[in-house]
Amino acid sequence: MYFSARGHEVTVLDNFAKRGLELQHGITPMEEIAPLHKRVERWEAETGHKIAFEASDLLEHRALYRLLERSQPEAIIHYAEQPSAPYSMLGLNSAVYTQHNNVVGNLNLLFAMKAHCPDAHLIKLGTMGEYGTPNIDIEEGYITIEHNGRTDTLPFPKQPGSFYHLSKVHDSHNIMFACRIWGLRATDLNQGVVYGVQTDETKIHPELCTSFHYDDLFGTVLNRFCVQAVTNYPLTVYGKGGQTRGFLNILDTLRCVELSLQNPADSGEFRVFNQFTEQFSVLELAELVRDAAADHGIKAEIDFLANPRIELEEHYYNAKHTKLLELGLEPHLLSKVLVEQLISHIQRFSDSIDPKVMIPRARWRQD
Repeated sequence: MYFSARGHEVTVLDNFAKRGLELQHGITPMEEIAPLHKRVERWEAETGHKIAFEASDLLEHRALYRLLERSQPEAIIHYAEQPSAPYSMLGLNSAVYTQHNNVVGNLNLLFAMKAHCPDAHLIKLGTMGEYGTPNIDIEEGYITIEHNGRTDTLPFPKQPGSFYHLSKVHDSHNIMFACRIWGLRATDLNQGVVYGVQTDETKIHPELCTSFHYDDLFGTVLNRFCVQAVTNYPLTVYGKGGQTRGFLNILDTLRCVELSLQNPADSGEFRVFNQFTEQFSVLELAELVRDAAADHGIKAEIDFLANPRIELEEHYYNAKHTKLLELGLEPHLLSKVLVEQLISHIQRFSDSIDPKVMIPRARWRQD
């Protein structure tokens, strides 16, 4: 919708896998999400802009080849992957599904681009989780090192924390390889945790709302804390809460993709942008939500749970994120006011919230 509103010709490819996973695990977004064809119809009726869509799958390589041969895209924005670290850690089936779906689908796309649109710019959703939490500054994709008197610039070391994050590392390596040997062009957006619930496009009509998850599998931590505050459920901090990550507003997510589109990579170039605007610890976010909730007359309490993940709970974290700023990103920074607005929005749907789905089911160390 964001790019359609700006005059781009947009084709959406979707296999609706995430909706199937939601049904399988008893999860529903906070707001009901209309089927894709209804969303497209509503968008066209409200704005006059058209969006083409195909119900297909990156694993169906023949259909993918035909689509790229027919459409000849200038850019491909690749979000079509299983997006949940906790889901990938539920067990064998979820881990295998995550890696097969993500890695093979991405490989199919690379081969289809090589065959039919080798000049297209691939904008791929990566994750800051590829890096882990090293005890040195995290650079944007690459690091220059000196070893035994010689110097080279190499991909930044990866220490992923789940089978999902591992799939993203495999994607990054495969894309880098394809750029090097075939001359493809790609931008890897190593995204932090996204927060926020509305964009200018979703505000046009309720049928266009974005998918807001607060559950243990697909929900993000700030979303979960705000929902817990609204429903008088303790804010569940895993472990000590010192886990620090990069965060960004959903509006900045869209702008980062647009900036990447407007400033494409060169032929043969695999570039990496660290896509986040601020760093917070989990406990800092919980305290921010607690204070914002108090201004709504809500007494939110913080509860420390045994951490179901295997991760450092106190660590150094300093990640660089200058490249998108240099291209013109003007960040929407997190504040108590923004959290208050988020809480106000969630209160409209409080009757439909299910607290049971916020209890963590995935355990990193499985017996």
